[in-house]
Amino acid sequence: MISSDLPKIIPLFGSLMNALFIICGASVGLILSKKISARVMELPIQGMALFVMSLGFSMAITTSYPLVVITSIAIGSIMGEFLELEGRFENFCKKIENCCGNIAKGFSAGFITASIIYCTGSLAVLGSFEEGLGNYPSLLLSKGLIDGLTSIALAASLGFGVLFSAIPVFLYQGILTLLTTSIHPFISTLAIVEMSATGGLMLIAIGLNLLKLTKIRVMNMLPGLILAVFLVQLFIA
Repeated sequence: MISSDLPKIIPLFGSLMNALFIICGASVGLILSKKISARVMELPIQGMALFVMSLGFSMAITTSYPLVVITSIAIGSIMGEFLELEGRFENFCKKIENCCGNIAKGFSAGFITASIIYCTGSLAVLGSFEEGLGNYPSLLLSKGLIDGLTSIALAASLGFGVLFSAIPVFLYQGILTLLTTSIHPFISTLAIVEMSATGGLMLIAIGLNLLKLTKIRVMNMLPGLILAVFLVQLFIA
C-alpha cells in the first residue's frame, strides 16, 4: 500500500503513478519482444487483437442508449474526417519512425491502441474525479496496476508506441483531476457510461485493424467520445 501522505505532497499523484506503471510495463514488454522472432510474435498479436475486441464488446454493451452511441460515432467520425486527425498523426508517426529506425517500427498502432484502451474506460474518469475531490487516488492506482500489466502484453506484441501512451494518459487524467471541481457537477454517471460504450466500439475497430481484416481510421472517431457526453447531458441527464 502506497503511503497516504504521498498524494498530498505530489500533485496529480494518481495520474503520475498510472503513467509510470505503463512505462514500466511497456519496458518489460519491449525487452521480451527482442527475444522473440517475428514469426512467433504473429499469434500473440492476433491474440491481443481478440482481447481488444472482447474488451470493446464488454464496454459497448453497457450502453442504455444505443442511439447516443451510434450518433456519437457517426457525427464524431465526420468531424474527425474533416480535421484529418489520423492522417496528421500518421505523418507525425512516420517522422518518429524515420528518426528512430527499427526501434520505432509500428509506432502508430501501439500508441493508438494503448491510448484508447487506457483513456476510454470509465475508471479513468471516475479515478480522476476521486483524486480531484481530495480523496486518496485508490481508483487510479488500481487502474495503473492493471494498465501496467496490460502494457507488458501490448508492448511485446505492438511495440514502441505503447511506451508513449503514458503521455496522453497522464495529460487526460491530469486535466480531468485539475478541472474536477468545475466539470464534475455537469458530468453524470450516465454520461461516463455512454462515453465508455462509445469507446468500446472504437476498440472493436482497433481489433479488426490488428487482425488486418479492414483499415478503419479509428483516430478520426475520437471526437465521438466528447460528443457522447454532450448528447447525454443535453437530452437525457
